[in-house]
Amino acid sequence: MGYSEIYKASLSDPEGFWREAAQAIDWDRAPTRALSHDGAGHYEWYADAMVNGCYNAVDRHVAAGHGDRTAIIHDSPITGTQSKLSYAELQTRVASLAGALVAQGITKGDRVIIYMPMVPEALEAMLACARIGAVHSVVFGGFAANELAVRINDCTPKAILAASCGLEPGRVVAYKPLLDAAIEMAAHKPDVCLILQRAQLEADLIPGRDHDWHAAQDGVAPAECVPVEGMHPAYILYTSGTTGAPKGVVRATAGHLVALNWTMKNIYDVDPGDVFWAASDVGWVVGHSYICYGPLVHGNTTIVFEGKPVGTPDAGTFWRVIAEHNVRSFFTAPTAIRAVKREDPKGEEIAKYDLSCLRALYLAGERADPDTIEWAQKVLGVPVYDHWWQTETGWTIAGNPAGLEALPVKIGSPTVAMPGYDVQILDEAGHPQKPGELGAIAIKLPLPPGTLPTLWNADDRFRKSYLTTFPGYYETGDAGMIDADGYLYIMARTDDVINVAGHRLSTGAMEEVLAGHPDVAECAVVGVSDALKGQAPVGFVCLTKGVNRPHDDITAECVKLVRDKIGPVAAFKLALVVDRLPKTRSGKILRATMVKIADGEDFKLPATIDDPAILDEIRDALQAIGYARA
Repeated sequence: MGYSEIYKASLSDPEGFWREAAQAIDWDRAPTRALSHDGAGHYEWYADAMVNGCYNAVDRHVAAGHGDRTAIIHDSPITGTQSKLSYAELQTRVASLAGALVAQGITKGDRVIIYMPMVPEALEAMLACARIGAVHSVVFGGFAANELAVRINDCTPKAILAASCGLEPGRVVAYKPLLDAAIEMAAHKPDVCLILQRAQLEADLIPGRDHDWHAAQDGVAPAECVPVEGMHPAYILYTSGTTGAPKGVVRATAGHLVALNWTMKNIYDVDPGDVFWAASDVGWVVGHSYICYGPLVHGNTTIVFEGKPVGTPDAGTFWRVIAEHNVRSFFTAPTAIRAVKREDPKGEEIAKYDLSCLRALYLAGERADPDTIEWAQKVLGVPVYDHWWQTETGWTIAGNPAGLEALPVKIGSPTVAMPGYDVQILDEAGHPQKPGELGAIAIKLPLPPGTLPTLWNADDRFRKSYLTTFPGYYETGDAGMIDADGYLYIMARTDDVINVAGHRLSTGAMEEVLAGHPDVAECAVVGVSDALKGQAPVGFVCLTKGVNRPHDDITAECVKLVRDKIGPVAAFKLALVVDRLPKTRSGKILRATMVKIADGEDFKLPATIDDPAILDEIRDALQAIGYARA
């Protein structure tokens, strides 16, 4: 069957579809049914099953005779080192670390925070927790102490697994002082901390509480896999909330194993044994789904990369890794490709490497503007697939099912809804929109396996955040449209659809136009308060490396482009050249924060911001044109 038939089957018979997909997982007790619900909008997948996530990601491959297959490649251009772990070696190391946790009193259901850089031990920590049924919560290594403290208080971990430091280009980031400060601030105190001492900076250990990572494993028995219920939380992953308080997204064990395993072949088109690389961080959902669990459950080789798209050492780093490690499918964020394009606009670095192994580039994490996709298509000579999903869903909502049936690419669209997702466009009253009409993107319940069943200790917040606006639907928070062929277009976050003199306009559409300017490497458009029109769009553009034309000429051309492509109705009159855009560490542009700066409103410094100093630069640029009032 092709995509269309399979998609229809997934919606008409979700029970049958996901029962069949579940056969690819090794169960301690197979589910008697896939889907169950309580009649009040609460759905569960494989609730009566018993399963272990670590067994499926590691042990079963060893048992099947694939112990010599490479599980993890660690490539660290910052340290200039590389290493490989086979599945058999990974099994030994994970069982030993899990045994150390058991020896410290960690049991099924206990929470463990992981505060690690991009090293293999970060994945080992996740898998060791899964092995004994502990619930892990990965917090981005180097996160500010107060933000780490908030997460400690929310999930009340019995243990924290951390490294002594992380490495950034040109600097060493000491993790242990941040960890100590966070524990000091937090009302909840963990019983134990295991610290991985890195050669670049060793940490002082607090007697009684802190233990050396390796010493803690000496003399302890390796832990066996503990079966858990299908709905047992595999992990908690915190995502920013609109109130400023983080939301702990819960991932149920069985559903995410089934769904992620299904995606590896059907979406990413890799077979067991192939090398798959997601250039992300374990602190983000991509790191959970597609650095750790997805590739390993499917029997792939995954790459843990400690570096940056540019600067470690140059804009050819991605291409070197792909060539050296025989990467079949490569997944990264559009912002990473834009950074490479800005440094190497002609793609000259690519010529240094043999990329014949690469089948496709996958982009996700934010809107992939057409200019970036077209550039990547041209310089790489392989399909470039935009796809769209969220921390909450854990895997692709809309994408191109290349391993099932590669559909024609439409630039600007992440293609079509994946099996299990009944994606609809709704107006403010919850009525379906016609093809081509802009509206809120919502998903009719039930959501497929692998998506969030709730928020940690916050069922009411879960319902208010996602299920209340459109009863019977999950509210994505994104706005867009579906065309006559069923292709989805993600135009903006719902709150980025601005109202200009009564006209609802997408800032994403304006960004698409600006990104088409030959001198623009990256851009953002936000709606600022306007006494006459309600809101007015302001564009921020970063220029391609080597461009030295007058900024006034470039911004005038940008304004004209938007007026020509979208029309005078957009009232687009202001474009500013800036050196950088404020972003999260995962590359998402902080548009809502930029709006608050422009409107002179108070705002909470986003916990995930990459460099707070950029906000001052944005404020200065806005003040120069009469915005960002003190």
